[in-house]
Amino acid sequence: MTEVLARKLARDFPEFTFAKSDIARWSPDSRTVFYDDSVANLLHELGHAISQHTDFVQDVELLKLERDAWEIAREIAPKYGVKIRENDIETALDAYREWLHARSLCPRCGQTGLQRREDLTYFCLNCDAKWMANDARSCGLKRRLVK
Repeated sequence: MTEVLARKLARDFPEFTFAKSDIARWSPDSRTVFYDDSVANLLHELGHAISQHTDFVQDVELLKLERDAWEIAREIAPKYGVKIRENDIETALDAYREWLHARSLCPRCGQTGLQRREDLTYFCLNCDAKWMANDARSCGLKRRLVK
């Protein structure tokens, strides 16, 4: 089903390339929508493409990009006879919310910190610790204290 939908989308959105992959994602460099077996994910990644999402600076910005892409997917879906369940969208967004929360936890005292725009480090209001976190979207989260 995703291959059939991808062919229709390729006709309707010739400015993008569509490619089957194990992981659904949008590549702004190659202007390619990589899709897996989920039609919802395919439309979501197309939402990133239509929005011309490239990258984010602060971690919280990623949640906005994801929410925007799901909104576009929700708008496009009926045209292609696809029903995207709200629960599926919320489950996907919850994964990003959990990612953001885990990155913001102070490695020293466990309290939630704030990310600084200047250097993208996190700062703990409770114990004054400062830390950085790896990307961890596709690997284990690592936070390291910095001076």
